[in-house]
Amino acid sequence: MLVLTFAAEGAGNCVEVGSVPYVYARTARGAFVLPARCSHRGGPLHLADLDKAGVRLVCPWHGAGISATRLIKKGIPAVRWGNTVTAVFPVPADTETSTGHLPLSRDLCGMRAAN
Repeated sequence: MLVLTFAAEGAGNCVEVGSVPYVYARTARGAFVLPARCSHRGGPLHLADLDKAGVRLVCPWHGAGISATRLIKKGIPAVRWGNTVTAVFPVPADTETSTGHLPLSRDLCGMRAAN
C-alpha cells in the first residue's frame, strides 16, 4: 500500500500514482479521491459536471455518467484535514508518484452552479 499526502485545493491538488492522476473532489453525495481520467476514453474527469439529479459525474468528452456514490464506495480511502488529504492507494509503496495541479469543475469543488 502507498500512503500519500497532497493538497485538497490549489497548487499540488493532483497526485499522479503510476501514471494515473488523482484529485480530491467534493459533491453533495460526499468527498472522495477521484481518478482524474475517465476510465472509458481517458477524458478529463476532473472537469466533469454532475447530472441534473446531482448523482452522476458526466464525462465532458463522451457524456457517459459515472455514479458519484459508486466512486465514493469503491474509491481510494482518504481523510481530509484542512487543505491536506491523506490517501491510501492499492499499489506497492515504491510506485512512482508526482504532484501537480489540475483545475476542477465547479461541481467537483462543492460549488454546483445554479441551474
